[in-house]
Amino acid sequence: MKIAVIAASGKAGRKIVAEAASRGFEVTAFVRRQVEVDGAAKVIVKDILALEADDLKGFDAVVDAFGAWSPETLPLHTTTSQHLCDLLSGTDVRLLIVGGAGSLYVDKEHTTQVFKTPEFPADYFPTAQAQANELDALRGRNDVKWTFVSPAADFQAEGERTGKYILAGEEFTLNAAGESIISYADYALAMVDEIANGNHIRQRISVVRA
Repeated sequence: MKIAVIAASGKAGRKIVAEAASRGFEVTAFVRRQVEVDGAAKVIVKDILALEADDLKGFDAVVDAFGAWSPETLPLHTTTSQHLCDLLSGTDVRLLIVGGAGSLYVDKEHTTQVFKTPEFPADYFPTAQAQANELDALRGRNDVKWTFVSPAADFQAEGERTGKYILAGEEFTLNAAGESIISYADYALAMVDEIANGNHIRQRISVVRA
């Protein structure tokens, strides 16, 4: 399979590139500045909003690992993923988004999201709101084969690769130990499994360590 990973120089992007390459995928890394990305067959320097439809032709899947954290850049979560949707509209190329845990639901009725509960840390609220907005915008796209992949609440950049995870859906899920935790490495494993085998088209899925 041929896949593109956008924002491939970030922590999540690098793990996804490495995992995909280890599985024999041909990976093209898109980055803003020239850097080496281990496992990438090709590195292309181009800003995400400067990408054109021709840049994404020939891929089986595109992974959007873009992240923004400052107040002035948080709206870019939606702006960038919608730009990618526009480029892939009407094609069979899958678009997989590295999402957040805050937008998961805490009830079966799907009326309350994690980031709207009293216990949610105030410092993380703006980012969670931005990614919830991004997901809402994606739900309105019936012309793109998107999948939004939410990690567990404790998303550990330096966590070990256990090689196991629980695949869940829209609801906040705990493992048998009562934890909501996953490493970037196991998240990358789940992402690549979804590219290879998944069929969660126009759905949000979530992953937690088994």
